[in-house]
Amino acid sequence: MEIERKFLLSSLPYDKGQYDHSEIIQAYISVDPTIRLRRRNNEFYLTVKQSGLLAREEVEFTITNEQFDRLWDKIETNVISKTRVLIPLQDGLIAEADIYHGILQGLMTVEVEFNSIEQAKGFIPPNWFGADVTNKPEYTNSSLAINGLPFLYL
Repeated sequence: MEIERKFLLSSLPYDKGQYDHSEIIQAYISVDPTIRLRRRNNEFYLTVKQSGLLAREEVEFTITNEQFDRLWDKIETNVISKTRVLIPLQDGLIAEADIYHGILQGLMTVEVEFNSIEQAKGFIPPNWFGADVTNKPEYTNSSLAINGLPFLYL
């Protein structure tokens, strides 16, 4: 079960170079059900997700570069390109800040994963987090890959 909240960012409060970061490209073979292909640096993943916003089932498989290349021919969405920066928070939580490139240039979001729905609902975001878009489906990565930036971008 993936339980996470998502927020907009106007800027990173730190230099991304001081934290672990990776380059990600991803696209979707299907959005109903959600089947995502992702390359993070030199690692390759196939992920299947149920529908949902705050909490949803997720199964992720490591695949080979060759499998990734064969499946990439089957994508049905635009490609998302982003830099992910991992920033430690209180209580052992990690902020996953995404700086988008290409068609989503200018968008920055941050996600935090939790062990329970109660923990997620009780989370008080740091002051550098922007608007909470957890329950706005237009900010899911699958929607961004299909529709681009939301019309009423916050």
